[in-house]
Amino acid sequence: MKFQPRCTECLLSRVAYEAALVLDDPGRIEEIRRTAAEVLSAGESEGLAAPVLASRVHRCAYRLIGSDDPYLDLKRQNNRDALAAAAVIAPRLSSFHDNVMAAVLGNTFDYGVLAHQVTDDFLSFFFEEFDKGLAIDDTDRILPLCRRVIYITDNCGEIVFDRLLILFLKAMGAEVTLAVRGAPVLNDATLEDARSLGLDQIVDHLTTTTRGEAELGINPLLLPDDLACALDRCTLVIAKGMANYESLTDISDFPPVAHLMAVKCDTIAEMTGVPRGSVVALLRE
Repeated sequence: MKFQPRCTECLLSRVAYEAALVLDDPGRIEEIRRTAAEVLSAGESEGLAAPVLASRVHRCAYRLIGSDDPYLDLKRQNNRDALAAAAVIAPRLSSFHDNVMAAVLGNTFDYGVLAHQVTDDFLSFFFEEFDKGLAIDDTDRILPLCRRVIYITDNCGEIVFDRLLILFLKAMGAEVTLAVRGAPVLNDATLEDARSLGLDQIVDHLTTTTRGEAELGINPLLLPDDLACALDRCTLVIAKGMANYESLTDISDFPPVAHLMAVKCDTIAEMTGVPRGSVVALLRE
């Protein structure tokens, strides 16, 4: 997906949000926002995919903020909150569909998105949305493809619910390669988060989506060799969240992809044909 003009305010508001996580200086935060807008304007003329351009803007913002992980404290709190919620939720999940639904609802742990709010009472929200179901439900088509799976994560907090689905996949005999971000970017999960949850002991292989770069989504130019090899032999990619969706819709000659995500903006709502706020398990073959 190419960057669209209406995405500008959401991206720049997120720059201001992450700057405010570290800095208590409104003037400096506004300076960072203006510089990010200049970087964005310069990059738009290159016709880059939205996640590639957004990554460039966030890397610039991080340098100006003076932090390589401004979301660190928030990410750790997200994981703690999600673990507490998962302890209540996990015993109630019995099927593949249930575990997919939990993983999708975990995608609502996402801070700084202009049109999306994180609930203060996740358990109540979870069970209410769980009963509503998926706006797009391709789980019956996804399940038979779960033999050799690459699972691409998105946010912290969310990764706790990914763990539940991964445990289910392993119990049914699937081979699972887990790919997290290669460096901190937004509140996305990294190797530190995966290892802290013991996922390195659960999956068959743990890797990253880049060779150490802070990059959203999937950029074919940055894939590490082990992930590229896994893509050659996998039967399914499970991709969490909108950045992975935005990047993968532009890539041809790719394995089947199950997009598990909450639809948090109007652009993605239009692309998927569902209302903003919906949750989907969408298979692209």
